[in-house]
Amino acid sequence: MLIQDTRAIVSGGASGLGLAVAELVVAAGGKVALFDVNDQAGVDAVRKLGPAASFHKVDVTVEKAVAAAVAAAITTMGGLNLAVSCAGVGWPKRMVGKEGTMPGDFFRKVIEINLIGTLLLCKEAAAAMQQNTPNAAGERGALVMTASVAAFDGQIGQVAYAASKGGVVGMTLPMARELASSGIRVVTIAPGLVHDADAGGPAGRSARFPRQAGAVPAASRPAGGIRATGGSDRREPDAERRDDPPRRRDPHGAALVISDYRLGSD
Repeated sequence: MLIQDTRAIVSGGASGLGLAVAELVVAAGGKVALFDVNDQAGVDAVRKLGPAASFHKVDVTVEKAVAAAVAAAITTMGGLNLAVSCAGVGWPKRMVGKEGTMPGDFFRKVIEINLIGTLLLCKEAAAAMQQNTPNAAGERGALVMTASVAAFDGQIGQVAYAASKGGVVGMTLPMARELASSGIRVVTIAPGLVHDADAGGPAGRSARFPRQAGAVPAASRPAGGIRATGGSDRREPDAERRDDPPRRRDPHGAALVISDYRLGSD
């Protein structure tokens, strides 16, 4: 699947990582629909990206809103073969802090945005992609989810965040196995720190991770996996470790490395 043929939905696409992915898709000749809750940022992003982009105000935690926005995006772009889930929050809070214990509603909200929001987009996008005519390689589309190194090495104050991103990691392999027969690949990326306007930093400052995320449609991989990128961890993501268990191969052809950092396909 060539990136210039991409018709992509990017959640959280009005700023930060999502906007950087959208820029890459448009620069390569693809089309993109930006899903975001921020009206002004969405309008500004579309103005910057040009006629190949459209903006859809969407709360990714609302199932009917996501379904309606996916349908609208398909109509606008004339199809869909890539969905990149970048919408998320990184709110820190200790489980037991000076102000008392973490409210259950705080934990629930982080899970709703980061985990359930990712699922809602992926299921609607996958259902649409299953209607695509496969290309010469048998591909109908790709799903890219954003986890975090916190899923494997969470820090103090990241109980809710790490749980949400660990859930994204946990969905990857069963989702890939389910969709493999439909020609839909599933990839999860576990980045380190990424500058983002919603996190108090300038939008689109991280080039290394968005370039890898945007390059996924051009790769021909039959299955799905998790790729650790970025630099907030103390160790190199792809470094060999003595305690890494041996590789094993699953029935769907993906060689799995069960370790702290990656669950990738050969």
